[in-house]
Amino acid sequence: MTDKNENFITEEQKNLLAKHQYKIIGKNAGVKICLWTKRSLTDKGVCYKEKFYGIKSHCCLQMSPSLMNCTYSCTFCWRLHELSPKISDGIFDEPEEIVEKSIIAQRVLLSGFKGNKNINIKKFEEAQNPNQVAISLVGEPLIYPKIYDLIEAYKKRNFTTFVVSNGSVPEKIAEIKPTQLYISMNAPDEETFKKICRPSIKDAWKIYNESLEIFSKKSDVKRVIRLTMLKDFNTHNIEGYVKLIEKANPDFIECKSFMFVGGSRHEPGLSLDKMLTMKEILEFSEKLEKVTGYKVKDYKEESRVALLTR
Repeated sequence: MTDKNENFITEEQKNLLAKHQYKIIGKNAGVKICLWTKRSLTDKGVCYKEKFYGIKSHCCLQMSPSLMNCTYSCTFCWRLHELSPKISDGIFDEPEEIVEKSIIAQRVLLSGFKGNKNINIKKFEEAQNPNQVAISLVGEPLIYPKIYDLIEAYKKRNFTTFVVSNGSVPEKIAEIKPTQLYISMNAPDEETFKKICRPSIKDAWKIYNESLEIFSKKSDVKRVIRLTMLKDFNTHNIEGYVKLIEKANPDFIECKSFMFVGGSRHEPGLSLDKMLTMKEILEFSEKLEKVTGYKVKDYKEESRVALLTR
């Protein structure tokens, strides 16, 4: 049994994360300023989530309560591959502590921007008090044992809450009530799923499908399925995607190209040419449109993502 007071992240790992501009908070949580938060602060663009859903990129806090915890080892993940996914043994921080420290960490990470001559000072001041949290970053956030309480703690501070899950913890899918809940859909069938997601848990495909069924019944949150597309890897078998989408019954579908960044740059077989162009994303989205009843509503070229709604 691991000592609950033991630091879950080693000093070597902390140094590596700091080098990549992560701010560690507590034992196994962290914050990182999103590229689109940075761009928004200098009026050079906003995240597609602002365009699609109305959140403010400069007021968005991107964090994970489970930096080192994941049930998959996805080929396309931007996780630093030097940080091997593992499951903690009772090592976590309390929700209120994470919320408080995450806001402080965000301010610390933003502090250097004030000296930028191109900064929008009004946005910079607003960014000191974020009101949107993306509980995603890296790792599987639903492994965090008090994820329900963490979401509620952010809500008490008037945050909207977006949670991104890989669908491997169905009991937590059933429990949580974020503003918007994402489940990633990275494969149309079990064979492709095993190759791309490389799950470390038994019966992962069965569990994933259980999560989609539970997800379909959650009428109290906005539900999003995000397809992460890799050319020549998972752009086949559209019928498989259709069956999974019908099972999940989402409010929105995001069809997005994988991005050749972070750890994915060291993955054999992946390269810049495996990223889909915006044209290819729209072509795939239009194929979905024809067979699902969802319609392409919007897209953002810089992010290579399209939004489909009913």
